[in-house]
Amino acid sequence: MISGILLVDKPRGVTSHDVVSRARRALGTRKVGHAGTLDPMATGLLILGVDSATRLLTYLVGLGKSYEATIRLGQSSTTDDADGELSAPIDSAQSSRITRGAIAAGIAQLSGEIAQVPSTFSAIKVDGRRSYDRARAGEEVVLTSRSVTISRFEVLAERREGPFTDLDVVVDCSSGTYIRALARDLGGGLGVGGHLTALRRTSIGPFSVTDAVAADEITPAALRAPVSIAAQLFPSVQLAQSALVELTQGKRVAVDVPDAAVVAAVASSGRLVGLVSVTKGVARVLVNFPTEEVLA
Repeated sequence: MISGILLVDKPRGVTSHDVVSRARRALGTRKVGHAGTLDPMATGLLILGVDSATRLLTYLVGLGKSYEATIRLGQSSTTDDADGELSAPIDSAQSSRITRGAIAAGIAQLSGEIAQVPSTFSAIKVDGRRSYDRARAGEEVVLTSRSVTISRFEVLAERREGPFTDLDVVVDCSSGTYIRALARDLGGGLGVGGHLTALRRTSIGPFSVTDAVAADEITPAALRAPVSIAAQLFPSVQLAQSALVELTQGKRVAVDVPDAAVVAAVASSGRLVGLVSVTKGVARVLVNFPTEEVLA
């Protein structure tokens, strides 16, 4: 059985679930999960887990993320991106509001820890149904704000095209942030409307899109060993065979490592045996990995 983590560079125009389906076909398994999707319009890094490595996805979902995006000021969208129904462009009098000073002030208001209302066309569930399903059915959707952190929101380039101002930006943010909502709120604050015309996720935690494979190049050879992924996220401890046996039985074992919420337990062969929490020198199992699995 093959197990591992895939870093995939999603192309524009396909859904994240399309990429998951490609991975299932290419790897011959139904057990493929993801650590967060991207909109069809967006490109960039998707992290997929295969077979037992899906157990690592829980620890990847909450990692911080980085994006490159293009925000168009001067026009709103029903979906807050270019795939939605667009409003009429602003007129020349309104476009005069889009000054560099106003843009900088708007970005400052949307930086740091902020309360953000997610885009209506999002996968958030409202009374058991996805928000985008309700919105497409013509229902009025009211989402509550959530706290997110924008640690970087920087304009790299600015272009004027008729009534529009396009901003190429880079955003570093906490998990759960909607970049579409940043575009919407920046344009809304200026009174001119705004939406995304391009979005690319460049990193998730320590993992970069530069190390990803294309969606049509998914093969068993592209899988990353669970132990290599865990080593980038957590401290690790190598355990003797007797301790590993006890660990796989769910018993607590003594370890000589500092206390930590999550520690990777590794066999002498280099295989990831499980994830443990360590308190006062005693390891308790959080999740075990099957001993019969190998990485192709």
